[in-house]
This record gives sequence, C-alpha cells and structure tokens, in this order.
Amino acid sequence: MSAGTSPSECTLRATTDMLTIRTAGPADADSVAMLVRELADYERMSSAARATAADFRRELELPAPVVRVLLAEQGGELAAFALYFFNFSTFVGRRGLYLEDLFVRPAFRRQGVGLALFAALAREAEAHQCGRMEWAVLDWNEPAIRFYQSLGAEPLDEWRVFRLTPPAIAALSARARRTPS
Repeated sequence: MSAGTSPSECTLRATTDMLTIRTAGPADADSVAMLVRELADYERMSSAARATAADFRRELELPAPVVRVLLAEQGGELAAFALYFFNFSTFVGRRGLYLEDLFVRPAFRRQGVGLALFAALAREAEAHQCGRMEWAVLDWNEPAIRFYQSLGAEPLDEWRVFRLTPPAIAALSARARRTPS
C-alpha cells in the first residue's frame, strides 16, 4: 500500500490473470448503464430499467456518492459489475454492505469473475468494518442461488421485500399531510 492510499482503495484494484477489478468513476457511466440494461434483459425486467448513463454519471461525480460500482474486465473486455452501497444495521450496530446488483456477462460466466467480485466486496466490507453483507436474488435464478450458497451465504426465507414506487410514495406523503398528528 502506498502512502496516502486507504485500505479500501488498495483492495478495490486487483489484477489476476488478465482479470482486473476496479472502482468505476464518472467516465464509466456509459458502461454501467449498458451492464444494467443487460442485467434487466437477463432478469426479464427490461421495461423497469429506466436509469441512464447520465443518472450514473451524476451520482458518481458527487464527492461522496451514495452508490459505488466495481467493474470487472477480462482481457480488456468489460465482463461484469457490482453496484453496492452502505446501510446500517440497528441489531448489529454497524454499517452493512448492501449489494444492489451483480451481473456477469454470459461469455464470462464460470471463469471466476463473480467470485472475484464477491471477494473484492468482502474486502471492502472488512475495510469498513461491516457487520454483514446482504443482497436479494430472484427466486427463479437457481444458478445464482447455488453460487451464493457455495460462498456460504444463507437465504433469509422469513423476510419479505416490500417496495413503494413514486406514485405510492406521493400518495402516502399526501395522506400523511392530511392526517393530524
């Protein structure tokens, strides 16, 4: 580690056998947007993927972006990405690393790219003293589920994910304004 380099900066740049994992910056926004569209296609959710390169660029240009992105390149080609952010666990009393999306392009699967990305994420979680790493997976994605279990991850079957979309957020906000406290 060189002087002035934080442990997380050091761990997020790793190169092995032509596989490079690096932190994405604003200049990578087009690549991130392209990989998100490919992920959406794979997950059969293309119509839901509305984020643009400009959206990612705007966030990644911030001095303290909410999201962080790792890009994996193999032999000079873009192979995969992992987009994550930090949250906080009230039960553990520590921050956690939440993996929003990880996608390995089909041509690069079964070559250790996903494992290398997860290892880089684990190093990032350790560097930030995270109490846990969590993510969601679609229930039909058996290859991903088997891969996650091979890493030692355990499914949280007793939890259900809920979501409010902008129309529901607006309706709830309006309802809260009408309700006396």
